[in-house]
Amino acid sequence: MQFSPAFQSATLIQRYKRFLTDITLDDGTEVTIHCPNTGSMRNCLFPQSKIWFSVSDNPKRKYSRTWELAQTPDGHMIGINTGRANALAEEAINAKIITELCGYSSLRREVKYGSENSRIDILLEDQQRGRCYVEVKSCTLLEQGQGYFPDAVTTRGQKHLRELIEMVQQGHRAVLLFVVQHTGIDSVQAAAHIDPAYAALLNEAFLAGVEIIAYSASLSATSVNLVKSCPVKL
Repeated sequence: MQFSPAFQSATLIQRYKRFLTDITLDDGTEVTIHCPNTGSMRNCLFPQSKIWFSVSDNPKRKYSRTWELAQTPDGHMIGINTGRANALAEEAINAKIITELCGYSSLRREVKYGSENSRIDILLEDQQRGRCYVEVKSCTLLEQGQGYFPDAVTTRGQKHLRELIEMVQQGHRAVLLFVVQHTGIDSVQAAAHIDPAYAALLNEAFLAGVEIIAYSASLSATSVNLVKSCPVKL
């Protein structure tokens, strides 16, 4: 995923009301920008740290700037815009970066499925291979050298795991894909200390036949791409 023009840099002041972030532009001006991350952003908020934002030319937007990247005190990059995770996954599948998901003839996004009225992030289909349901989750939480998901209790994430289990029971392939948008994360595991119910359900899904994989992203002001497989600890 290439960005032209490149993201612009600024300094973080604070994030508040979930969707708003105050920053200081490089010329010293303080402005409010949109935060495209509804999660807790645990261990992703570092006041006075460097951040990067994109600019929209849509005149209907109240806030034309969108927070895209953050930098940790250790210099690691974090992808703040979780809305890009599905597009990153799609690009990587089409480019055959995610080898586990190669060999399908069609790809569709946001397809309704399951008994709990969900929408699968990516549905892969092939006449010979059948269907593969891919649920995408963005992973940005790093604690004591370990990457975790989720960063807050997620009943929605629990529902998605139940739906994936159901697809396996119906004879389909189901995959949970963690898109790792933090350059300091070397492996991913369930955050049982944050959401024990999700961790238990993830283990249940694995035992039921749901495939659980992770891929790490390279992150810069000009491009964000999934580049390599990342171990998942189960």
